[in-house]
Amino acid sequence: MNYIAERLRVPPQTEGGPPARPRVTAGDCGLLLIRLTFGVLMAGHGLQKTLGWFGGQGLTTTGKGFEELGYSPGKVYAAIGGASEFLGGVGLALGLLTPLASAALIGVMINAMVTVTGARGLWDEQGGIEYNLAITVVALGVAAIGPGRLALDRYFRWGRGGWADAAVALGLGGVGALVVLNL
Repeated sequence: MNYIAERLRVPPQTEGGPPARPRVTAGDCGLLLIRLTFGVLMAGHGLQKTLGWFGGQGLTTTGKGFEELGYSPGKVYAAIGGASEFLGGVGLALGLLTPLASAALIGVMINAMVTVTGARGLWDEQGGIEYNLAITVVALGVAAIGPGRLALDRYFRWGRGGWADAAVALGLGGVGALVVLNL
Protein backbone atom coordinates (compact mmCIF):
# COMPACT_ATOMS: atom_id res chain seq x y z
CA MET A 1 0.00 0.00 0.00
CA ASN A 2 2.83 2.40 0.80
CA TYR A 3 4.30 1.62 -2.63
CA ILE A 4 1.14 2.88 -4.36
CA ALA A 5 0.99 6.02 -2.22
CA GLU A 6 4.65 6.70 -2.96
CA ARG A 7 4.10 6.30 -6.74
CA LEU A 8 1.11 8.68 -6.71
CA ARG A 9 2.83 11.41 -4.74
CA VAL A 10 3.51 14.64 -6.64
CA PRO A 11 7.24 15.21 -7.05
CA PRO A 12 8.58 18.15 -5.04
CA GLN A 13 9.12 21.48 -6.80
CA THR A 14 12.65 22.19 -7.85
CA GLU A 15 14.16 24.81 -5.63
CA GLY A 16 15.52 28.05 -6.94
CA GLY A 17 13.30 28.48 -9.99
CA PRO A 18 9.77 29.60 -10.59
CA PRO A 19 7.09 26.94 -10.81
CA ALA A 20 6.63 25.54 -14.29
CA ARG A 21 3.90 27.28 -16.27
CA PRO A 22 1.36 25.03 -17.95
CA ARG A 23 2.07 24.64 -21.63
CA VAL A 24 -0.46 25.61 -24.25
CA THR A 25 -1.38 22.46 -26.09
CA ALA A 26 -2.57 21.80 -29.63
CA GLY A 27 -5.95 20.98 -28.06
CA ASP A 28 -6.11 24.45 -26.48
CA CYS A 29 -5.32 26.05 -29.83
CA GLY A 30 -7.85 23.82 -31.60
CA LEU A 31 -10.59 24.78 -29.14
CA LEU A 32 -9.68 28.44 -29.57
CA LEU A 33 -9.98 28.09 -33.35
CA ILE A 34 -13.40 26.41 -33.05
CA ARG A 35 -14.62 28.95 -30.49
CA LEU A 36 -13.43 31.94 -32.51
CA THR A 37 -14.83 30.67 -35.80
CA PHE A 38 -18.29 29.74 -34.56
CA GLY A 39 -18.45 32.53 -31.98
CA VAL A 40 -17.55 35.35 -34.35
CA LEU A 41 -19.83 34.01 -37.08
CA MET A 42 -22.76 33.75 -34.66
CA ALA A 43 -22.11 37.22 -33.21
CA GLY A 44 -22.07 38.60 -36.76
CA HIS A 45 -25.29 36.75 -37.55
CA GLY A 46 -26.91 38.39 -34.53
CA LEU A 47 -25.73 41.82 -35.72
CA GLN A 48 -27.25 41.12 -39.13
CA LYS A 49 -30.61 40.54 -37.48
CA THR A 50 -30.53 43.44 -35.05
CA LEU A 51 -28.48 46.20 -36.69
CA GLY A 52 -28.47 45.22 -40.36
CA TRP A 53 -24.67 44.95 -40.38
CA PHE A 54 -22.77 42.66 -42.77
CA GLY A 55 -25.56 42.71 -45.35
CA GLY A 56 -28.27 41.82 -42.86
CA GLN A 57 -31.86 43.01 -42.98
CA GLY A 58 -31.95 44.76 -39.63
CA LEU A 59 -34.50 44.56 -36.86
CA THR A 60 -37.57 45.88 -38.68
CA THR A 61 -37.34 43.55 -41.69
CA THR A 62 -36.22 40.60 -39.56
CA GLY A 63 -39.15 41.31 -37.25
CA LYS A 64 -41.56 41.06 -40.19
CA GLY A 65 -40.03 37.68 -41.04
CA PHE A 66 -40.54 36.54 -37.46
CA GLU A 67 -44.18 37.68 -37.64
CA GLU A 68 -44.63 35.46 -40.72
CA LEU A 69 -43.29 32.53 -38.68
CA GLY A 70 -45.94 33.15 -36.02
CA TYR A 71 -43.85 35.10 -33.51
CA SER A 72 -45.74 38.15 -32.31
CA PRO A 73 -44.59 40.83 -31.85
CA GLY A 74 -42.01 39.89 -34.43
CA LYS A 75 -39.65 42.74 -33.72
CA VAL A 76 -39.34 41.72 -30.06
CA TYR A 77 -38.62 38.10 -30.97
CA ALA A 78 -36.12 39.20 -33.61
CA ALA A 79 -34.35 41.31 -30.98
CA ILE A 80 -34.27 38.37 -28.56
CA GLY A 81 -32.98 36.00 -31.23
CA GLY A 82 -30.38 38.47 -32.51
CA ALA A 83 -29.20 39.34 -29.00
CA SER A 84 -28.95 35.63 -28.12
CA GLU A 85 -26.84 34.97 -31.22
CA PHE A 86 -24.64 38.01 -30.57
CA LEU A 87 -24.09 37.46 -26.85
CA GLY A 88 -23.77 33.69 -27.20
CA GLY A 89 -21.30 34.15 -30.03
CA VAL A 90 -19.19 36.67 -28.11
CA GLY A 91 -19.22 34.45 -25.02
CA LEU A 92 -18.19 31.40 -27.05
CA ALA A 93 -15.44 33.31 -28.87
CA LEU A 94 -13.98 34.68 -25.62
CA GLY A 95 -14.55 31.49 -23.67
CA LEU A 96 -16.53 33.54 -21.15
CA LEU A 97 -19.48 32.02 -19.28
CA THR A 98 -19.15 29.17 -21.76
CA PRO A 99 -22.10 27.03 -20.58
CA LEU A 100 -24.44 30.06 -20.76
CA ALA A 101 -23.07 31.18 -24.14
CA SER A 102 -23.57 27.66 -25.44
CA ALA A 103 -27.11 27.58 -24.02
CA ALA A 104 -28.00 30.81 -25.84
CA LEU A 105 -26.82 29.40 -29.16
CA ILE A 106 -28.46 26.02 -28.58
CA GLY A 107 -31.80 27.66 -27.76
CA VAL A 108 -31.79 29.82 -30.89
CA MET A 109 -30.77 26.88 -33.09
CA ILE A 110 -33.51 24.64 -31.69
CA ASN A 111 -36.03 27.36 -32.51
CA ALA A 112 -34.63 27.71 -36.02
CA MET A 113 -34.81 23.96 -36.60
CA VAL A 114 -38.38 23.70 -35.33
CA THR A 115 -39.82 26.75 -37.09
CA VAL A 116 -37.78 27.16 -40.29
CA THR A 117 -35.41 24.41 -41.34
CA GLY A 118 -36.89 21.25 -39.84
CA ALA A 119 -39.54 20.78 -42.51
CA ARG A 120 -36.90 21.01 -45.25
CA GLY A 121 -34.91 17.93 -44.32
CA LEU A 122 -31.26 17.58 -43.37
CA TRP A 123 -29.16 19.20 -46.08
CA ASP A 124 -28.59 22.93 -46.34
CA GLU A 125 -29.04 22.90 -50.13
CA GLN A 126 -32.76 22.37 -49.53
CA GLY A 127 -32.77 24.79 -46.58
CA GLY A 128 -32.55 21.95 -44.06
CA ILE A 129 -31.20 21.70 -40.53
CA GLU A 130 -27.56 20.91 -41.41
CA TYR A 131 -26.17 24.35 -40.46
CA ASN A 132 -28.31 24.72 -37.32
CA LEU A 133 -27.45 21.20 -36.18
CA ALA A 134 -23.72 21.83 -36.65
CA ILE A 135 -23.85 24.99 -34.53
CA THR A 136 -25.85 23.18 -31.85
CA VAL A 137 -23.38 20.30 -31.66
CA VAL A 138 -20.34 22.61 -31.60
CA ALA A 139 -21.86 24.70 -28.79
CA LEU A 140 -22.74 21.59 -26.78
CA GLY A 141 -19.33 20.04 -27.47
CA VAL A 142 -17.46 23.14 -26.28
CA ALA A 143 -19.59 23.24 -23.12
CA ALA A 144 -18.79 19.55 -22.48
CA ILE A 145 -15.07 19.79 -23.23
CA GLY A 146 -14.61 23.23 -21.76
CA PRO A 147 -13.23 26.26 -23.57
CA GLY A 148 -9.58 25.31 -23.06
CA ARG A 149 -6.68 27.14 -21.47
CA LEU A 150 -6.93 30.10 -23.88
CA ALA A 151 -10.25 31.32 -22.50
CA LEU A 152 -11.43 33.87 -19.96
CA ASP A 153 -13.27 31.14 -18.04
CA ARG A 154 -9.94 29.70 -16.94
CA TYR A 155 -9.78 32.40 -14.28
CA PHE A 156 -13.13 31.37 -12.75
CA ARG A 157 -14.58 28.22 -11.17
CA TRP A 158 -17.24 27.67 -13.84
CA GLY A 159 -16.99 26.80 -17.50
CA ARG A 160 -14.28 24.19 -17.32
CA GLY A 161 -16.30 21.53 -19.07
CA GLY A 162 -17.75 18.28 -17.88
CA TRP A 163 -21.14 16.65 -17.62
CA ALA A 164 -22.58 19.43 -15.47
CA ASP A 165 -21.60 22.20 -17.91
CA ALA A 166 -22.98 20.19 -20.85
CA ALA A 167 -26.22 19.58 -18.94
CA VAL A 168 -26.55 23.28 -18.10
CA ALA A 169 -26.00 24.28 -21.73
CA LEU A 170 -28.40 21.72 -23.16
CA GLY A 171 -30.96 22.12 -20.38
CA LEU A 172 -31.11 25.92 -20.42
CA GLY A 173 -31.01 26.02 -24.22
CA GLY A 174 -33.81 23.46 -24.46
CA VAL A 175 -35.95 25.14 -21.81
CA GLY A 176 -35.41 28.54 -23.41
CA ALA A 177 -36.43 27.16 -26.79
CA LEU A 178 -39.53 25.52 -25.33
CA VAL A 179 -40.58 28.72 -23.60
CA VAL A 180 -40.23 30.77 -26.79
CA LEU A 181 -41.95 28.13 -28.93
CA ASN A 182 -44.92 27.99 -26.57
CA LEU A 183 -45.51 31.73 -26.12
